[in-house]
Amino acid sequence: MRSEWRKVTLGDLATLEYGKSLREYRDSAGPYRVYGTNGPVGWHSEPLCPYPSAIVGRKGAYRGLHYSPEPFFVIDTAFYLKPEIEIDTRWAYYQLLTQDINGLDSGSAIPSTSREDFYALPVSIPPLPEQQAIARILGALDDKIELNRRMNQTLEAMARAVFQDWFVDFGPVRAKLEGREPHLTPELWALFPDRLADSDLGEVPEGWEVGEVGDVTSQRRESAAPAQIEPDTPYIGLEHIPRKCIALSGWSNAEDLASGKFRFEKGDILFGKLRPYFHKVGIAPLDGVCSTDIVVVSPKSKDWSGFVLGHLSSTEFVDYTDAGSTGTRMPRTNWTDMGKFKAPIPAQELAKAFTQQVEPLIGKLVSAIHESRALAAQRDALLPRLVSGEGSWDSENCNVHRVING
Repeated sequence: MRSEWRKVTLGDLATLEYGKSLREYRDSAGPYRVYGTNGPVGWHSEPLCPYPSAIVGRKGAYRGLHYSPEPFFVIDTAFYLKPEIEIDTRWAYYQLLTQDINGLDSGSAIPSTSREDFYALPVSIPPLPEQQAIARILGALDDKIELNRRMNQTLEAMARAVFQDWFVDFGPVRAKLEGREPHLTPELWALFPDRLADSDLGEVPEGWEVGEVGDVTSQRRESAAPAQIEPDTPYIGLEHIPRKCIALSGWSNAEDLASGKFRFEKGDILFGKLRPYFHKVGIAPLDGVCSTDIVVVSPKSKDWSGFVLGHLSSTEFVDYTDAGSTGTRMPRTNWTDMGKFKAPIPAQELAKAFTQQVEPLIGKLVSAIHESRALAAQRDALLPRLVSGEGSWDSENCNVHRVING
């Protein structure tokens, strides 16, 4: 019953506990995630918070809000939520999502969250069983989104493994050279030579040419002024492209754009040219416009799309562009230099075969992106109604589960 909800403050429910300084968390191993002000940043061997809870960003112009369903570690740029009374911590996380955490500025030189202001925020708290029910409804949507994210990681890793074997390690060629059994279908096996030849890049498969990425792909440089862009056109900025992940799942609308942009089409490769060491490379999941700090790359033939994506998203290519970037504070690369990246170029028939191998993986990845955005939209619509106690969340429960379970 809505009448059983109580008006309290966040300080009545929980405290914000400081994270701890931790060295080398980015490269260390361990079963526990490490969180900073904007989310996961690494792993550690021991948890700081031994129970599932919310992580609240402490320092920075943008301070994120996250939830860990497992014990975790927090570095000193963030807080974690410690309950003072019996509450469902995932419900508390969803309650926090409706609050303006970034508005709680302590007034220091570096924007930081004020614990005192945080504790004073008003909140309506339902009985524990209702907290748990609300957390289950919203959590089911977030769990499916997380499942899609992990699936996309696996799909990308599978495509990367095939690219590495065929075009970097030359696995099928070496297997033939050493008389090993085929590990591909007869049709694919026949596309690889059985010898390696010396080249400027070292040993490469016999018959392959040493060429440049620009031989098989080009920059799509189609400019669009703000007046030429419809307000509901998808817009992708550097902030939307994740690091070291081709699954480009975030974008906004073009309604507030004030400067010219580049157009891109579904399937184009978007490469962040500003500070290329950030390794922001993704495959466009739809048509739209993007920042001019993004290079839009389109294969000269669809046959080369998988081959080009494999190279442009590789660590070797990103390191190459970073080494040649210009500018001290804001280094940038450019398409002229990017296109000169040297690589062994196979016959187009083999490139086409690779594209056909990875197309289903990329298709599933893109489908998962759109499904997750639809689920996130449903979650965002339900969130304020459920945590405020407005409407009938029991009936929404059934609707949500029908969406999740098909």
